[in-house]
Amino acid sequence: MSDAPAPLRVLRGDATAPRAAGPKIIAHVCNDRGGWGRGFVLALSRRWPEPERDYRAWHRDRARNGFALGAVRLVRVLPDTWVANMVGQHGTRRGSGGPPVRYEAIAAGLRTVAGHALELGATVHMPRIGCGLAGGRWERVEPLVREALCARGVAVTVYDTD
Repeated sequence: MSDAPAPLRVLRGDATAPRAAGPKIIAHVCNDRGGWGRGFVLALSRRWPEPERDYRAWHRDRARNGFALGAVRLVRVLPDTWVANMVGQHGTRRGSGGPPVRYEAIAAGLRTVAGHALELGATVHMPRIGCGLAGGRWERVEPLVREALCARGVAVTVYDTD
């Protein structure tokens, strides 16, 4: 890791098809209720079955395996590509407690992803995590990404589809 922060690039494209050489981690936010069926996870499942299968098993066995807000599981989908299932959303619906996004859980998950990325020599790729169905705001998430990843020397690419 150098003293200079790594870049955060924003590109138009598909986060499930990262544009980079070398090891890659695709990071995204999951909920803590075991739901997988809307949003970015559908694109992941169309490309690879492993992240959904692992998430469902992880949630099913949650009493014994550390599944909780802020937790991360890395799932290898290609020889040089992993998906980071980060639990950063409480529930699936907006209610009296506001949107399901949990910024502190996303921050914790990103710190874990940074450790994996540094160990693997990987870049990190993601949609605007926590800002779709989770109801978060990018103005709050981007600083978390910069602090947890870029400041530690991990290059990040964020993909916008529209």
